Amino acid sequence: MKKTILMAALLSGVVMTAGAVSAQPEQRERPDFATLDIDGDGALTMEELQARGEARFADADTDGDGALSAEELTAQANARSEERVARMIERMDENDDGLIQADEMKPRGGERREGNMERMFERVDADEDGTISAEEFEAAQEKMQERGERRQGHGDGHGRDNN
Repeated sequence: MKKTILMAALLSGVVMTAGAVSAQPEQRERPDFATLDIDGDGALTMEELQARGEARFADADTDGDGALSAEELTAQANARSEERVARMIERMDENDDGLIQADEMKPRGGERREGNMERMFERVDADEDGTISAEEFEAAQEKMQERGERRQGHGDGHGRDNN
């Protein structure tokens, strides 16, 4: 029963995190050195780095008007989301049916990770009564948000300018 509750809580957390992530700046895959080194001379110049940013903008600017509309940004975000989902299914789909069943939604790290989940539960359960109240849940959410903002180097909750 405890495992079922933990899995349900984790799944809820994944869903909530997905919503929060979609409202925040996207973490992009970082290009490798060879991709950035356009002329292949083994050194990166400011021009090569700027060209990468310009190419990314041009890819998103599907109508070529030099500006990104909400529709273009949404299409770009949806494409990245679809790629992430496809990778997740590929990684987790143990029976190769193209779907993820509940038993395939195991946390990374197996039993070691399960111990981490129990410790996390215990930390959130501030009054140590074996349950998480709405107040404890809200406090944990706020703490995670603050921690994320500190990790990104800004406390205002807004994304960085990547240009």
